[in-house]
Amino acid sequence: MSNIKLFEQKQVRRVWHEEAWWFVITDVIAALTDSVNPSGYLKDMRRRDSELGMLFKGGGQIATPLALKIETAGGPQKLLCWNTEGLLRLIQSIPSPKAEPFKRWLAKVGYERLQEIEDPEIASKRMREIYKAKGYSDEWIEKRMRGIAVRDELTEEWKKRGVKEQKEYSILTAEISKATFGMTPSEYKEFKELDKPTENLRDHMTDLELIFTMLGEASTTEIARKKDAKGFPENKKAAFEGGTIAGNARKELEAKSGTKVSTKENYKELPELKRKALKRSKGAMDNE
Repeated sequence: MSNIKLFEQKQVRRVWHEEAWWFVITDVIAALTDSVNPSGYLKDMRRRDSELGMLFKGGGQIATPLALKIETAGGPQKLLCWNTEGLLRLIQSIPSPKAEPFKRWLAKVGYERLQEIEDPEIASKRMREIYKAKGYSDEWIEKRMRGIAVRDELTEEWKKRGVKEQKEYSILTAEISKATFGMTPSEYKEFKELDKPTENLRDHMTDLELIFTMLGEASTTEIARKKDAKGFPENKKAAFEGGTIAGNARKELEAKSGTKVSTKENYKELPELKRKALKRSKGAMDNE
């Protein structure tokens, strides 16, 4: 089941909670306003609209926004989310020409969820379509999808072995990343000049970076199983050992190829390049 959707090329994260989709509020604000500081925009909205402010405090007939666990490149984080009914109220306070298209988008997302319940393969197919629409190559998409599966397998293993979600997941993920690339996820985002909360590090990795990320996480899963790691300390050791396997492989490749695996390359421009390509294509057809 995909936890990421696109609204006009903007990423909106979501989570299935109490039989409904809940969406990250700051992602919605960023998609509707193009604000560089959606958290600040939300704060101003709550101050200007007293009724909206009361809803965030639990007053009124609409469900109160909740801090729900969202999977990020640095591990699960709790982000403020709201269900469809809440978002419809939220956008009443946002003067945006995208409001009506966003309402239609919400209705479509609800229908798609019903389809995904009937056929889980649809969710995987839609995620591929999202990346394809953003301009990623088929080869990159295959690696990204495989990486998601490897990550899910690792977090399930951590859960079975008594690792506490959120903070401990983040620490273990940082341990693997540091051993693999010499950088924690937050340091890696800074290295790649990714400064927006909605910019997922792995969505900006090259093919090789994704491969070594998978190797580190898959190795960690295997070590945790073979050593029957229990609790946080033992799994932290497994994370370091798994990341070290990937880190050593990375260093060997760099020595043989003379090229660094970690690169400042990112995919920030993909949506824009896609639009330009479509525009050029349309212009060519118009001239035929």
